[in-house]
Amino acid sequence: MEVLGVIRKEQIEVDDEQSKVLVYFSPTISRCSMATLIGLSIKVKLLRSLPSRFKVRVEITPGTHETEEDINKQLADKERVAAAMENPNLAKMVNICLEGSF
Repeated sequence: MEVLGVIRKEQIEVDDEQSKVLVYFSPTISRCSMATLIGLSIKVKLLRSLPSRFKVRVEITPGTHETEEDINKQLADKERVAAAMENPNLAKMVNICLEGSF
């Protein structure tokens, strides 16, 4: 994702003292149909990788997607994220997206 410019180092904020992580991502086009899946994959990767004390927020970089507000609401909703990962097909897609990541 870094090669495509979806995530850049300057779009990541970590506050270790407050146990907060904020990651902005930029879809490759403003109407990218995969934006929700990309955001969900980033969020799941962070939740799996970071200590549980961290509160993780993943948002679309302002102005980079036509429905950024709706997608940001979905990604911020813990119940929706959990429900998405309980869906076998969606969980499989997220896991495929994360294959080979470290």
